[in-house]
Amino acid sequence: MCGIVGYVGHRQALDVVLGGLRRMEYRGYDSAGVAVLDGAGSLTVERKAGRLANLESALDTTGRDAFTGTAGMGHTRWATHGAPVDRNSHPHRDSSDRVAVVHNGIIENFAALRAELEAAGVELTSDTDTETTAHLIARAFDEGDTKGDLAASVRTVCRRLEGAFTLVVTHADQPDLIVAARRSSPLVVGVGEGETFVASDVAAFIEHTREAVELGQDQLVVIDRDGYVVTDFDGEPAQGKPFTVDWDLSAAEKGGHEYFMLKEIEEQPDALANTLRGHFESGRIVLDEQRIADQDLRDVDKVFVVACGSAYHSGLVAKYAIEHWCRLPVEVELASEFRYRDPVLDRDTLVVAVSQSGETADTLEAVRHARTQKARVLAVCNTNGAQIPRESDAVLYTHAGPEIGVASTKAFLAQIAANYLVGLALAQARGTKYPDEVAREFSELEAMPAAVHKVLSTVEQVRDLGRRMADSKAVLFLGRHVGFPVALEGALKLKELAYMHAEGFAAGELKHGPIALIEEGLPVVVVMPSPKGRAVLHAKLVSNISEIQARGARTIVIAEEGDDTVRPFADELVEVPAVPTLLQPLVSTVPLQVLAAEIARTRGYDVDKPRNLAKSVTVE
Repeated sequence: MCGIVGYVGHRQALDVVLGGLRRMEYRGYDSAGVAVLDGAGSLTVERKAGRLANLESALDTTGRDAFTGTAGMGHTRWATHGAPVDRNSHPHRDSSDRVAVVHNGIIENFAALRAELEAAGVELTSDTDTETTAHLIARAFDEGDTKGDLAASVRTVCRRLEGAFTLVVTHADQPDLIVAARRSSPLVVGVGEGETFVASDVAAFIEHTREAVELGQDQLVVIDRDGYVVTDFDGEPAQGKPFTVDWDLSAAEKGGHEYFMLKEIEEQPDALANTLRGHFESGRIVLDEQRIADQDLRDVDKVFVVACGSAYHSGLVAKYAIEHWCRLPVEVELASEFRYRDPVLDRDTLVVAVSQSGETADTLEAVRHARTQKARVLAVCNTNGAQIPRESDAVLYTHAGPEIGVASTKAFLAQIAANYLVGLALAQARGTKYPDEVAREFSELEAMPAAVHKVLSTVEQVRDLGRRMADSKAVLFLGRHVGFPVALEGALKLKELAYMHAEGFAAGELKHGPIALIEEGLPVVVVMPSPKGRAVLHAKLVSNISEIQARGARTIVIAEEGDDTVRPFADELVEVPAVPTLLQPLVSTVPLQVLAAEIARTRGYDVDKPRNLAKSVTVE
């Protein structure tokens, strides 16, 4: 995943582009670059490996007054083809330095295209797939029917490309416009007064306009200061989908917090409330967009949840709720494995695809495989109009707002809440819960933002604990029932942020191998079930804690308020509010997020931008 922004208007393009890149740096920080066109047709480019700060330092050294012009574009890179060094940084240019291109995605046939160019005597100076497009577009612009027409040249090249891509292109001979194109990779247009934007994410231009246009698959847009024109790759007129962004610039700023992740952890009550809002009307659960008939939902006889990373863990929580409420078998699949094992799907199968960005490549391909097998697909997504929702039969948006920190926090909790809504919608359609029972379950969900707000009062206690745990070499996480996915998520957060060995286990498996890992001083985090809701499991987990404590481990216990039976076995006790058993992940996850972030910060790592990771994985 890379971040792209393009601008044509009345402002200094460099200032607009850099502002957009700052808000999209989470999409890639292996390198960054800008290209600015002035009215005389002069194309000025600067690019630098590393964080955006490296680019800004280079601009200061070069002199920002060299980048005068009201049209420009920029890029933050998450490396795929070619190491993150200066020569592989975007924008890439053709041999004459007249064309500049930035790119998100992977061009799968680039090796053949590169060989074709080299056979024609073109010298390529990078290891990237992107550079081939700059030379191909330049050649199309100089020759044949597309000569002198940048949009037509880009369309010609796009028809030759295989894979997923967003391209943004400028040409020094047409300095007052920018051309952009997309296939299976995000691109939105921002429409202002006397200025127009293109970007990977609306965060890039939210400072200037909230009016946006979503582009469809295999569409191209030409922007200038007066607006935009959309066509397909064959040049036929096409329509984008206008929408208004419902959050503002402050939602993408740290707001006085040390790092975005802490801000986003504290935004979780609002994220939950916004996800639930509007989904219970006239005594019924409703989705955002439903193109599945009620009869089709009644006929569902099996559910698959497909997702990656934290979203996968939200699916594991969903399994407990959906099976309990709907009496349906549920399988939770890693999207990257789903289609390769040839799952058994038919018209009575519901596939729930969970993706914060709506552009996760493995999940998107899982959706497409499910559709070819005639299964119904319901998307749970945080990004309005993204590719996965567009290709699904129904959509439930999480409305968590922008999440800048790479490690998922508020988006994860919102996904869990949305998955509960999916379960209730199925129970409602299938009649496995009476209307008053659905209403009661939804009422309990509505109480969860207040419960999570209460958990946030433990933040400083957990941060202190994190500072004291920062020199640990490894941490184990244990849970049972819905606490097991929470344990997996806690371990993932620690791996992502603090680069520590961390593992999550179902506590019942402890004696089947993992207990061999227990040693003196090893921190073990235990997610306790309620002593009231799951008394048998609670007693078994108390026994587990006793066993690991007897072997010298240090026990950190997440337990319900008032659970005095666990106190003697907890070296560190973090209390969370008492909530219904199935909803417990919404409160027990929060301390684990804070713990991972503080351990990482104490170890000197960038909490918001962990190494080697990007916010969304848009390539397989």
